[in-house]
Amino acid sequence: MRCPFCGNIDTQVKDSRPAEDHVAIRRRRFCPACGGRFTTYERVQLRDLVVIKSNGRREDFDRDKLERSIRIALQKRPIEPERVDQMISGIVRRLESLGDTDIPSKTIGEIVMESLARIDTVAYVRFASVYKNFQAVEDFEDFVSELRPKTAADPGE
Repeated sequence: MRCPFCGNIDTQVKDSRPAEDHVAIRRRRFCPACGGRFTTYERVQLRDLVVIKSNGRREDFDRDKLERSIRIALQKRPIEPERVDQMISGIVRRLESLGDTDIPSKTIGEIVMESLARIDTVAYVRFASVYKNFQAVEDFEDFVSELRPKTAADPGE
């Protein structure tokens, strides 16, 4: 593994342990050339996924990009990092098990929203605001009103 600090290709593994509920291996590495320490993760990848964007453009699926967007939605929310890692691994496994290597970005967005809705409503709304491209306060109001349960004696109806 190449050192991210100096580029040396001869790094040493100092510690390995299971991570993300035993679906990955976390390795602490050391570079003898510069003394740098860094962490790598090893995961099973069933197939190479390709994302089909809404404009028709194709790009390789990037787990890190998915993780960044989910972590932004969950920023400052009381969700344990392990639970987030499990959710991301579950999303990736679900995408890999769809049976097709070409996955529309809309499908990924819907799966992420479904997963976020189960663990944190605020993160769900945050992600939806970007995913659905909210432009005005009314967009938020309409979306949030759909989340609220309807009551039989609702005076507004």
